[in-house]
Amino acid sequence: MADDCFAHPRLAAIYDPLDPDRSDLDAYLDMAEEFEAQRVLDIGCGTGVFALLLADRGIEVVGVDPARASIDVARTKPGSKRVRWLCGDATDLPPLQVDLATMTANVAQAIADPSTWQKMLRGVHEALRPGGHLVFETRDPARRAWEEWTRENSYRVTEIPGVGSVESWVQLAEVSWPLVMFRWTYRFAVDGQVLTSDSTLRFREREEVERDLVAHGYVVDDVRDAPDRPGREFVFLARRP
Repeated sequence: MADDCFAHPRLAAIYDPLDPDRSDLDAYLDMAEEFEAQRVLDIGCGTGVFALLLADRGIEVVGVDPARASIDVARTKPGSKRVRWLCGDATDLPPLQVDLATMTANVAQAIADPSTWQKMLRGVHEALRPGGHLVFETRDPARRAWEEWTRENSYRVTEIPGVGSVESWVQLAEVSWPLVMFRWTYRFAVDGQVLTSDSTLRFREREEVERDLVAHGYVVDDVRDAPDRPGREFVFLARRP
């Protein structure tokens, strides 16, 4: 199940203008170039920002996401016909042979169920060609990022063309280790509607992630720092031998 911020049509439509700075994707674009990837699987592609950046570079892209509303937004964007969009998840993929699979932003941590996580790793391994890479990020639990998820730190008002003024903020709901639950709230000025989106992230230790990868046949080539959040995240580079 996708969170409402991705699955609700009204929220999916404003997702991009609420988060316009996607400089976090630059490192993934650089890795696609580093690995000379010609075919990429973008897992949790959302509204298609990264998939379309890859397609702009002439890369063949498959974008998969469980949220139909987000896929619908992606399909309206210029150049969207160059991407193969799939509504679903990485546990049940069609036959693929890609050079690179990616999970950007919160995607890896949003796969909170251990069984689904294991199935995803198996499914991606099958979709990678021999020598292909899986790259994803996850927050370092030691940095306790959830302590900053407060209304005071996150409240903002965004003017969105064709929509009007939207207030948004996040609040921590519960920490039941290793799960962290939080809620985004959105208020639309035009009609006063208030919508919420509940999310759960699983915080995994670096050693746990490496064990899982190795257990599913990957080689962990590197664990890098996230350039946009130095010292706060692990970026895993795993390879199918």
